[in-house]
Order: sequence, then C-alpha cells, then structure tokens
Amino acid sequence: MKKDDLVFVGHRLDAAQSIAAKLEHVDREAFDQDENLRLAIVHLIQTVGEAARRVSDEFRETSPVIPWRTIVGMRHKVVHDYLYVNYDIVWDVATVDLPALIPQLQAILGE
Repeated sequence: MKKDDLVFVGHRLDAAQSIAAKLEHVDREAFDQDENLRLAIVHLIQTVGEAARRVSDEFRETSPVIPWRTIVGMRHKVVHDYLYVNYDIVWDVATVDLPALIPQLQAILGE
C-alpha cells in the first residue's frame, strides 16, 4: 500500500459525505429542477471516481468489497460522455450507492 492510498480514500469519503449533505433535504423533483445542484453532484461523483482511480492496485486488493471498477467507470462516463449523462443513474449513485459506500470508507480510515 502506498501512503497516498489513504489520502485518496479520504478524498472519496469527503466527496461522498458532501453529496449526502447536499441532498439531505432534496427530493428527485427538486434535484431535476436545480441545474447547479446537478452539476455539483456530477462533479463530486467525478471526484469520488478520480480518487478511486488513483488508489494503488495493492490497496484495491485489500478492500475487494468496494466496487472499484464501477466507481472509476462512473467517473469516466461523466467526464468523457458528459453530453449524455443519465441523471437517473446519477440520482441512484448519489442517493443509494454512495451512502452505502460511506461506512465502508470510514471503516478503512478507522473512523
């Protein structure tokens, strides 16, 4: 494990928690109507994926329960296919997948 691996896990946790905070009192309709919020959430999802991409292969092997490839794949989708971002998927990632990931990242960091 590289020393930076935990830094990148921390970045992922920070971005995931920021998404949770931004969506705490927001329903899907409000999300759909707020372009700035949608752009912020997509950017934070990009940050989660970029931080996951930078974690070493050795570290990934120590946490196989985390869907590393899926997370990095979502980052690639919102960065490279930005004209066709599916906000149904973004909403599901932000409200289902990332909240489930937060405790796993906290456990890795010993929080």
